[in-house]
Formats: sequence, structure tokens, C-alpha cells
Amino acid sequence: MANQILKPHSISKTPRPLLSIYSFSATSSPPSDLPDPISTVASILTHHRSKSRWSTVLTLFPSGFTPSQFSQIALQLKNNPHLALRFFLFTNQKSLCNHNLSSYATMIHILSRARLKTRARELIRDAIRTPGTENEPPTHLKLFELLVKSYNECGSAPFVFDLLVKSCLQMNRLDGSIEIVRMLMSRGISPQVSTCNALIWEVSKCRGANKGYEVYKEVFGVGNGEGDSNLKRVLKVKQNLHTFNALMLCFYREGLLEKVEEVWSEMESLGCIPNGYSYSVLMAALCEEGKVGEAEELWEEMRVKGLEPDIVAYNTMIGGICKRGEIARAEELFREMELNGIEATCVTYENLINGYCRVADIDSAMLIYKDMCRKGFSPEGLTVEMLISGLYDNGMILEALETMKAVRKLGVCPTRKSYELLIKGLCMERKMEEALKLQAEMVGKGFNPNLDIYDAFIEGYLSLGNEEMVTMLRKEALETQKEQKEN
Repeated sequence: MANQILKPHSISKTPRPLLSIYSFSATSSPPSDLPDPISTVASILTHHRSKSRWSTVLTLFPSGFTPSQFSQIALQLKNNPHLALRFFLFTNQKSLCNHNLSSYATMIHILSRARLKTRARELIRDAIRTPGTENEPPTHLKLFELLVKSYNECGSAPFVFDLLVKSCLQMNRLDGSIEIVRMLMSRGISPQVSTCNALIWEVSKCRGANKGYEVYKEVFGVGNGEGDSNLKRVLKVKQNLHTFNALMLCFYREGLLEKVEEVWSEMESLGCIPNGYSYSVLMAALCEEGKVGEAEELWEEMRVKGLEPDIVAYNTMIGGICKRGEIARAEELFREMELNGIEATCVTYENLINGYCRVADIDSAMLIYKDMCRKGFSPEGLTVEMLISGLYDNGMILEALETMKAVRKLGVCPTRKSYELLIKGLCMERKMEEALKLQAEMVGKGFNPNLDIYDAFIEGYLSLGNEEMVTMLRKEALETQKEQKEN
């Protein structure tokens, strides 16, 4: 710009960008009344008072700036990132610059080098939303290339690329995130471990734990990852505890319990020390496999290492022990937990209710249920089913009906089996009107009556001597059976 000379050109009535107002010449001298936009605007923004600087810029340059000019001005303001950002927003608001990915990249770098990460991510998301053309690469890849190209000029920070990856993940651009990470690695650049963990987590959540594990192997260079074999393996980042905890949890949620144990072994082999959460996930996997004894060994190991169990660990062990029918031991852990100042959750109570129902102690189960409701927790449908089943087995049909009414008020949707048990119980006690009301409600919930329900009503009306209803129900049951066979 300094080697070029500006001379006046006729100005059209339609405003145009500043550079179109002037023609370039190598021989003429610049008139004194035509300021250089780069240095002039930088000087105005830096030295003028806050109130006058914006009106001055607008007066001197009503036609605005090209994205290239904006980038050069912003670079002169890079040591004052808040001012540079205000200038960016000002040019947007006043339509003084039709910003492109290049000017966005400049601003993203300036914000990143100042550690203004939230602002930088906002601009990254805005830039990615910029519409492109069909024949061009995706916007996020174009932005990545421009960030690489302008990185040194802007004196940026390395985590700018982590911000890009995380923004893509936030915008559900999973393939783009993976591709950017691969391009970084091909240049010998490793993303931060938190970025790698976020990528693994999102892939596991959206495409399954096994796919997440493949990404894990690739980004950390473990085994035979599926990435390009020509990638530069200048890895500056290693797995951390959060990496392994995320992998274990994803495998556990998908029921891949053996893989949970494999990840645990890999974590130990790499010298990564597990925390209480790690133990909780592995103990939960062992309990699911019925290996409650091994889970208890881990529990003791955790205590020996000075790791105090949290509510997740307590819930895991209480649930596992209840499944084994050792309700006294579960109650012991429950009391210990309360003495340690750890508050019970809904899961804690549900585990204890299920445990008492398993040993047919419905009275204790109901006491826990009532305590749970007093604490403001609502049981899940399956827990209600176990309570209804226990009350039904003990002939406590009216208590079961009251429980059903109470949980409905809490917004809990009873299971099909809960309805069936109650209807059978009411029919056995010849309370046909209540049974019919409940059956109508059951159908309203989308549960059509099966042959067991018909049999219960038939038996109930037979005991009352109502032959007419028996005949009608038998006919309807046959029709239902025929329809079921046809379907």
C-alpha cells in the first residue's frame, strides 16, 4: 500500500468500497486530503475518544472496507483485542465490510491469542455458518486452511485449532471435527487432550463406543488406529484419566462389559491412576455380570488407597448387593453413607426397594418407598412394578391400588404388568367396577388387553354369577385371539 499512489476518481452516486473510489498510479503523489484507510483507522480507533472514534470512521469512510483492509486494520489493533472486536462488530452493524472467512480468521486469531476463548468460539460458529458454494470444500475446512495460513502473521495461540474442533462438535459436524484433527496430525500438531476426549465422547455417543474407541486409537497412536499411516506421529499429548473414564462409561452404557475391563487394564498398564469414578464404573460392570464379589474386592481396594467413595460408588455397591439378596449388608452401606454426609439419591432408594422386594419383605419396601416420596423423589415405572407385584403377592390389593394412584399423581407412568396385576387382583376380590376403570385407563395408555386380562374378568364375573357378561367377554376374547393370530 505504501508503494502505491492514490489519485481522485469520479465518485458514482451508488456507494462502493473505498478501494473502488481510487485508481492506482505509480507516478502521481497522494493528495493530502485522501487518508490511507489502514493507518488512519488504526490511529483513530487507538487515539480518539471512545464517543467520537466511531462517528469519525463512519464520516471518513462511508463506503467501508474490503475484508483484506479490515484484516490489516485489526492486526494493528491485535494488542487491544476488545477494541478489535468492537471494530469488527461495528463494521458488521453498519454494513461497512462484507466479511469473508479470511477476515473472520484474523479476528479469531486475535481473540485466541488474548485467551478470549468464548468470544473466539462465537466467531468460529458464525464463520462456519457462512454459506459456501456447491463446488467448494465445506466451510469448516476452508476456515481451517485460512487459520493455518494466517497463524504466524497474527501471532496466534496453538489452541485456536482446538476451539475450531470443539465448535464443530458443538454444531454436530462430527466428520468435520475428525477431518480437522487428522489434518492437524498430518502437520505434526497434536490437539489438546481435552479436545481429543471431547471428540472420542461425541463419536461414542453418536456412533457407538466401538467407533469412539477407534478414534481413541487413532488420535493417541495406540495399536493399529484406522487413520492414515503417513500421518506424522509427533504426538505431544497423552491419554489422561478422563480419556479412560469416558471410554469405560461408554462401553458400560452399551453393555460391553468385557471392554470396560479391557480399558481398565490398559489404563493401569500406562500408569494412569484410577479415581473413585473409575472404580465406580468398573464395579458397576462387574455387578452387571454378577461378579459382586469382585466388585466388593475393588471397593476394599479403593478404600485402602484412600479414595473415599462418592454417591455413584455407594449406589453401585448397594444395587449389586441388593441383587444378590444381601439386604442387611446393603442397609449397612446405606447407613454408612449417611454417616459420611453423603445424601441418598433416587437411585439409592430404588435399589433398596428392589432389594426388599427380592427377599419378599414388602413392608420394609413400602417404608423405603414412603421415605423416598417424603424426600421429593419419584420412583421409576419398574420400581413401581416391583412394589405392585410384592403387594399383589401378599394379597394387599387395595394398598397396591392406592400406590398406583399416588405414583400417577407424581407423573409416573405405570408399566403394563402393573396394570395387569392390579386388574387381576381387583377381579379376584370381585371389585369389577374398579377393575373396569383401571382397564379403560390401561387402554388409554396404549396397552391393549390380552387373554390373561379377559380370563381375570371372566373369573370375576363368574364368581358373581353374571353369565351375560361372561358370554360377552368370551366372545370378545375369541375375536381378540383371532386378530392376534392374523397379525
